Formats: sequence, structure tokens, C-alpha cells
Amino acid sequence: MSLNPVQLIEPRRFGDSRGWFTEVYSEPAFAARGIDCRFVQDNHSLSVPQFTLRGLHFQTPPHAQDKLVRCVRGRIFDVAVDVRRESPTYGQWVGAELSAENGHQLFIPVGFAHGFLTLEENCEVTYKCSDTYAPDNDGGIRWNDPAIAIAWPVPAGVTPELSAKDRIQPLLADFDSPFPYDGRPLTPLS
Repeated sequence: MSLNPVQLIEPRRFGDSRGWFTEVYSEPAFAARGIDCRFVQDNHSLSVPQFTLRGLHFQTPPHAQDKLVRCVRGRIFDVAVDVRRESPTYGQWVGAELSAENGHQLFIPVGFAHGFLTLEENCEVTYKCSDTYAPDNDGGIRWNDPAIAIAWPVPAGVTPELSAKDRIQPLLADFDSPFPYDGRPLTPLS
């Protein structure tokens, strides 16, 4: 069982002359990793321009969401930021490249803001959520907050493609977190 609340999942692929097969989710296998949420909604996004940035998003209680994210076409840099009050790793982040080729997934629990940057054109991302979308509980943090200092892999002089909402999200310093710390600090992904 992993003690890290954010987990990089690397499903095995079984291949032959036809291609490959992989199991992307199994409730018992995830429970063995300490992931015991129940997923109730699947989302699928298409980001056409390279360097589209979506995030940093979360939902607040009582509709907070655990997420299981994977890229099914293209490549993304996926990020989770600790926003749990009183966490010793509050404001720290981890990130990983997810791609259709590598098949990796990122599990992002309640209490973490989530965002991703597309590394090529026409990226498709799917993610499972443990609660349904609740507009009144929709929240976010500014993608380029200097207090968080995410090392987004954007070339110098390039501005990511952003939604109007993501351009004006609050800074972490202006956020009053409703998420409690569960005793598990964020650690580097392995």
C-alpha cells in the first residue's frame, strides 16, 4: 500500500501481434494500493492546441472529488497540488508525463488541486471522479501562482492556451481551504 496520497499508476500491458491489452481500473487492485474511493462519473476532454493548460481545479466538500487521470491520445504533463489545510506539504506539487504511449495514470485524491498541460496537439484526457460535477462547489487556484512555482514545460515566450476562468483563479494565499490534512504528506512520485 502506498503512503503517498497522490499515486502514479503504471498498468501492465500485455501485447502480441494484434496490439496490446491493459486493465486500467480494478476496484480490488486499487484498494490494495490504499485507494478505496468509488468512482461515479467519467469525463473526457479534447484539447486541440499544443500547450493548452487546464487547471488548477478541485471541488469542495460535500462534493469533493478523487480523480484517476489518463491520457488516451497525445501527451500531457499532469500536476497535483496539496491544498489540505495544516499539511506540512501545503502548496507543494508533483507532476508526471501521461501519454497514450506510456499508459500511465495519476490518482489525485480529495484535497489536491489538479491541472494538466498538453505537450502536443489534439490531446484527449479521460478521468474518473468519485463525485458528480457540482457547479456550486467548483474551485481552483491560479496555474502560475509564484508561491507554488510549478515547472510547467512551456517553451520561453509561449503563453499557454487558457480558459477565461483559469486566467483569473485566486492565488493560494487567498484560498481558505476546506480540506483537512489526513496525516499523509505529499512525497515525490515513484
